[in-house]
Amino acid sequence: MVSKHSSFFSTPEGSVFIGAGPCSAESPEQLEQTAAALASTGMVKLMRAGIWKPRTRPGSFEGYGSEALQWLANAGHKHGLATATEVANAEHVEEALKAGIDVLWLGARTTVNPFYVQEIAEALSGVDIPVMVKNPMHPELGLWIGALERLEHVGIKELAAVHRGFFSTSAGALRNDPKWELAVSLRERLPDLPLFCDPSHISGKRSWVAEVAQTALDLRYDGLLIEVHPSPETALSDSAQQWPLADFDRFIRSLEVRTDESTMDALPIELQDIRSEIDRLDREIVELLGRRFSLLAPIASIKKEEGLALFQIERWLEILKTRKDWGRDVQLSGEVLQEIFEAIHKHGLLRQVENWRTGNERAIRSKD
Repeated sequence: MVSKHSSFFSTPEGSVFIGAGPCSAESPEQLEQTAAALASTGMVKLMRAGIWKPRTRPGSFEGYGSEALQWLANAGHKHGLATATEVANAEHVEEALKAGIDVLWLGARTTVNPFYVQEIAEALSGVDIPVMVKNPMHPELGLWIGALERLEHVGIKELAAVHRGFFSTSAGALRNDPKWELAVSLRERLPDLPLFCDPSHISGKRSWVAEVAQTALDLRYDGLLIEVHPSPETALSDSAQQWPLADFDRFIRSLEVRTDESTMDALPIELQDIRSEIDRLDREIVELLGRRFSLLAPIASIKKEEGLALFQIERWLEILKTRKDWGRDVQLSGEVLQEIFEAIHKHGLLRQVENWRTGNERAIRSKD
């Protein structure tokens, strides 16, 4: 994958890439006003706007289509900003390239479908243009990486990933579940790929955008893509999550790019001491898990001898309840403990299955 240090998406040390613009291109005047304000900050490199809007239900505003491409290109280029829009098929690609759009992105509804991604990749074969890929709607790292690989295979050299959160059936403060660990896993798998955050889509509400954006910067993301609008309350799409244009300069200057410890000569003694204690406790946790898993072989044997199923639902529900109760005593959330014990339980069952399979193989060999 392209290196973050030698691409359109690269930034000077200690700064971040910022792209911004309205959810939808609504008029030439809207885009002109937005471009002028973004350029005046001196901190925005890319102006984004949706031209074709994939809405969930028919009858919603679906964008002005191809005619709005020229609005975007004219406004951005007049004020020295690169321009970007979402493409969902080969026709979109052709129209955007013809209009002189500088950067393309694949949305979450597109990334989730390899057929769509492949169609776009083939339309971009031999084209030298930066492309951003948003995470798929659902938390599947393979689909995200696969979309990036399909574009890389047709010769796209300027690639970036955009974390915009994942669909969730659980009601929460945020529109989309960030699942920060998925983005961290992507960074671990593709360390040289620029990683951006879309705090607007994660948040769904302006009141959360700043906090989500700062969290992304604290996690060492390379940049932000933020939705802004001259008059959010009148926006034709996603009005609740767009930041007021008049307040955008103050907002982005309030964000902090904090020090990377690798640039420090020495870590504070207090931090070193706390990390040493964490390392000691983690070692104890690992040793305790080892002891816990050592009990699974005799459990599996007893279940097999007694004709019991490996998965005992009553026991599992008891474990979840009691561990959450214990967690309240030490100020640990039930959500954290459920995730931890779901992982322990899953691998515990797999270990018991392995014990049964190994036992069966030994029994067959002894008969032979």
